[in-house]
Amino acid sequence: MPKSLGKIWLKGFTRLLKIQKEHTTRLAAQRKKARAAGKKAPAAFAQTGNSRARAAARDKAAALQGTATVTAEPSSAVNQATPRSPRRRGDATAGRVGRSATRPAVKAHARPQGKWLRSFFSAPPAAGELVNHLAYGLYLPPASPAARLPLVVMLHGCQQNIEDFAHGTRMNLLADRYGFAVLYPEQSKHAQAHRCWHWYDESARAGAKEVAAVAALVEAMIERHGIDSTRVYAAGMSAGAGMTVLLALRYPRLFAAVGLHSAPALGGAQTPAGALGVMQRGVRGDPLQRLSAAVNLIRHPGMPALIVQGEVDPVIAAVNADQLELQFLALNGAVQIDGKPLSTLRVETTVIDTSGADARTTTPAGAAGAAVALRDYRLDHRLIVRTCRVKALAHGWSGGDSAFAFNSSRGPDASSLMWDFFSRWQRV
Repeated sequence: MPKSLGKIWLKGFTRLLKIQKEHTTRLAAQRKKARAAGKKAPAAFAQTGNSRARAAARDKAAALQGTATVTAEPSSAVNQATPRSPRRRGDATAGRVGRSATRPAVKAHARPQGKWLRSFFSAPPAAGELVNHLAYGLYLPPASPAARLPLVVMLHGCQQNIEDFAHGTRMNLLADRYGFAVLYPEQSKHAQAHRCWHWYDESARAGAKEVAAVAALVEAMIERHGIDSTRVYAAGMSAGAGMTVLLALRYPRLFAAVGLHSAPALGGAQTPAGALGVMQRGVRGDPLQRLSAAVNLIRHPGMPALIVQGEVDPVIAAVNADQLELQFLALNGAVQIDGKPLSTLRVETTVIDTSGADARTTTPAGAAGAAVALRDYRLDHRLIVRTCRVKALAHGWSGGDSAFAFNSSRGPDASSLMWDFFSRWQRV
């Protein structure tokens, strides 16, 4: 990369990380106060396997020194000595040093009650590479229904790891309530220093390799853990949402619906500098032309999408949500390539004002006094695209736990919105 472009990219990331500065300073003060008072941070998730439960007590003292033991499970056939039933849970084959136990404390009532499995998956390597390990976390709810479990795949954003992403979004608490599994692929710092997915670069050594690894991981989890292959959904935040768009385009028959939170629009970027430009101003040119250049619209089976966007997001400009909305309408066959909608497409807008009133109206999204605007697109009475615009939301998961970076207590609960949307769909 030319030096000038490198400088542009670094400046862009400086702006991206500036939003976290105040939050990080506050957390540091809280942690210092907790250490001075001799408080202990609770465990992030329930340990899996009886041996790990006993080990948790032994590791408690070590955790206070900055390390915590987490469990791992076999990640592929080459990592297993003997075949195992896909229904068997809590298999732990190796210990691993995790993150510091000084992350924000999680209240007892907010702790998921299921099993957390942390491991790695040996994905097919790219040409010229020997290995392609993808770390991940899998959350399984405490009650195992007779039917196979649905699965929500959650892709984190830059400067996030999967534990903090799970806590901040509270998706695992919803999994306990509604009985679905949650999979958290994790970008490696060796692949990108800030843990950003290469959503903009579909080359064999970057985005194409990453999206293929995630898809292979999902297929392995379906087989190993008794997942309902017709009810698999993907959701992402920021760079993770950009990766979710690629999953929707490249592996549409693997997923039934997607959720995009603070997502960049598709197309118009192949470099870090180009990605920054899309984030700041959206895609240049016609978004539908960008879409048709990336995927065969005639052969694509369609992908229902929920789009959540903050109106005051300083990282991902709100115009990206408008462009994604148009692109996914076309992907679902509701809008022609020239932008003309089908006659059977219906639009319904729900405006929720600051007083909490909820009225069905034709008021445009983002109208004065509106805190949240939902825009539903129905094709032949089927809800195919829903856009949620949150007026006062910056770059954070709407309705999340603001004790964790890139989560905001402002706005509706995005995790609940996504599960409500996902539960309407099944891939057949």
